[in-house]
Amino acid sequence: MTTVPDGSGDERTPAAVALVLVSHSEPLAAGAAELARQMAPGVLVVPAGGLEDGGLGTDFARVEAALVRAAQDGRSVVVLADLGSAVLTTEAVLELADPDLAARVQVADGPFVEGAVAAAVTAHGGADLAGVLASVAHAGSIFGPVRAAPDTPGGPVPETVDASPQVDPGVVRATRTLLNPLGLHARPAAVVARMLAGYDATVSVNGVNAASVLELMKLGATQGAELHVEATGPQAQDAVTALTEAIDAGFGEI
Repeated sequence: MTTVPDGSGDERTPAAVALVLVSHSEPLAAGAAELARQMAPGVLVVPAGGLEDGGLGTDFARVEAALVRAAQDGRSVVVLADLGSAVLTTEAVLELADPDLAARVQVADGPFVEGAVAAAVTAHGGADLAGVLASVAHAGSIFGPVRAAPDTPGGPVPETVDASPQVDPGVVRATRTLLNPLGLHARPAAVVARMLAGYDATVSVNGVNAASVLELMKLGATQGAELHVEATGPQAQDAVTALTEAIDAGFGEI
């Protein structure tokens, strides 16, 4: 099986779950697919947008071709649709599809763009069909008051992980200063989420789930902000070490 770069210098086999983005607009589907690919280069993302003549709408043949392509090599497929009639078109295709194909396809319930990014990053991390669907559903639940990120600039940065037993001996902690000029934007957030998928640990950054690219982006952390990392689990120490090293290196952007 061929390998694809994962954006961090390593290579990995293509994800077992692919995405199909069904939109009434061809440019919208293509743009969302490109964004998802940038966040998760190890995932096949196939756009199916617009009508054959370039107009707005959903095309049965385009959706069918996208599903067939996405499901090649035995992959499962998660479909995200922008509007209700896009869901109807997808369901019509699945009703007439080969049973083996139809059994490996699920239409997700969640926001189109945010769901696509979350699904792609989750699939890149090796999640199965159920895990990718759950990430889309979670993407729809994070909209609410924006959490303010700590904005204390600079200052001494601890060089070692703090696992103070008087606080909680089961939690590994560290604090780092965000160095990236553009802050914790989409690319480094995706790097964090993909990286942590490889560890048997639950990790948070400034109180949000570090495995969720959308929650990390919602922090609005800018250059100079302090990032407070906490982790639990069998590989908590390794996960915190990897994450703090990535932060100190500016996620390859500096």
